[in-house]
Amino acid sequence: MKQTFGKNERLCSHRVIGRLFQRGSADVQTFYLFPFRVLYIYETESPPPFPQLLFSVSKRQFKKAVDRNLVKRRCREAYRLNKAALLSLPAESRPAYIAFLYIAKEISTFDVIETAMKQSVNRLLKLPSALRKNQNP
Repeated sequence: MKQTFGKNERLCSHRVIGRLFQRGSADVQTFYLFPFRVLYIYETESPPPFPQLLFSVSKRQFKKAVDRNLVKRRCREAYRLNKAALLSLPAESRPAYIAFLYIAKEISTFDVIETAMKQSVNRLLKLPSALRKNQNP
């Protein structure tokens, strides 16, 4: 399998981004795993062929664009190297849209980011109880 992170894996739709960040939405699940807050949506009807991702770094925490870009580059690389486990699941049982929000107050090393990304991907592999009920009648 190719370890790339192409345009078809990037979350660009303003409508879907709005759904991800809508407060109080029942569709959106979230968890915290330092240095990330992960938001994700399962799409049961017509999921995209690849999970679509968004990486966000706060402008308030990192004033310089070069620092924000460094963190986003490290996050994308960590995901690219560890996405094989997530792609091994069928499209209906994996999250369709995922947002990684970087919440640390300092720039973390790649090792810290990669460890957190591995743990996040492993946590995303677990099915929510609602989908398990639908799959096992």
